[in-house]
Amino acid sequence: MSNIEKKLQAIGLSIPEAPKPVAAYVPGVIAGDLLYTSGQIPLVNGVVRYKGKVGFDVSVEKGYEAAKICTLNCLGVVKSLIGDLDQVEQIVKVVGFVNSDPDFTLQPQVINGASELLGVVFGEKGAHARSAVGVNSLPLDSTCEVEMIVKLKAK
Repeated sequence: MSNIEKKLQAIGLSIPEAPKPVAAYVPGVIAGDLLYTSGQIPLVNGVVRYKGKVGFDVSVEKGYEAAKICTLNCLGVVKSLIGDLDQVEQIVKVVGFVNSDPDFTLQPQVINGASELLGVVFGEKGAHARSAVGVNSLPLDSTCEVEMIVKLKAK
C-alpha cells in the first residue's frame, strides 16, 4: 500500500478501482511525464452518488462531497495507469465542472472538495492550478465532474 493510500485510509477513505468509461473514451492517458485523467463523476460502485444542480436541489456541502468522490475516482485512474500513487511528483491542474442552477456562483467552494482532499493526502505535491466552471448539465445528471493533470516522477 502506498503512503498516499495510507493517508487516505487514516481519514476513512480509499482509492476505488478506476470507473469504467460511460462513453467512447479511455479513463486516462500518459504523455511523457504527464498523466491526464478523463473527467470523473461521483460514481460509487457504478452508481452516481450525487445528482442534480447545486444551488437548486443540491447544497454546496453535498457538492463538496461529490467533488471528493470525483477526485478519488481520478486517483483510481492514476493508480490503474501507474500502479503506485507514490510515483506522483505533483498534481499540476484540476478542472472541476459544477452542474449549477443559473444563479449559482459558488463553484469554487464545491471544487474545494477536490483541492482540499488533494492537499491533505499529497501535501505540497497536491498544490495545483485549478478551474471551477459552472455548467447547465453533466453526464447522468451528476452534480460535478473533475479531471486532473498529474506530473509523474522520473523513472
